[in-house]
Amino acid sequence: MSILFLQYPPCSTCQKAKKWLDSHGVSYEARHIKEQNPTAEELKEWRQKSGLPLKKFFNTSGQLYKSMNLKEKLPHMSEEEQYALLATDGMLVKRPIIVTDTKVLVGFKESEWEKL
Repeated sequence: MSILFLQYPPCSTCQKAKKWLDSHGVSYEARHIKEQNPTAEELKEWRQKSGLPLKKFFNTSGQLYKSMNLKEKLPHMSEEEQYALLATDGMLVKRPIIVTDTKVLVGFKESEWEKL
């Protein structure tokens, strides 16, 4: 099973997740989410595999999210507009993200990662 690990290296949660993957001997391809932000097409596919609502893909604690006042704006945006917005900057996307052939996990919850 191939695993894509999207991370922002300075992020402490991403560092914990990376350490967890490494200590469990999981091989993965790492991708810097700011340098190679996800495309709208990737996000659509990942959302489908995750079963999560689209808003769970937004980094709601990030400075960019707050400075853009997205808490107020998102409810008035279409899904297409939200995907397009997420694809503009990796810092808007919640991280870390694990992508496998069949499943996508957003954020680091050790119990969910154990199951996968």
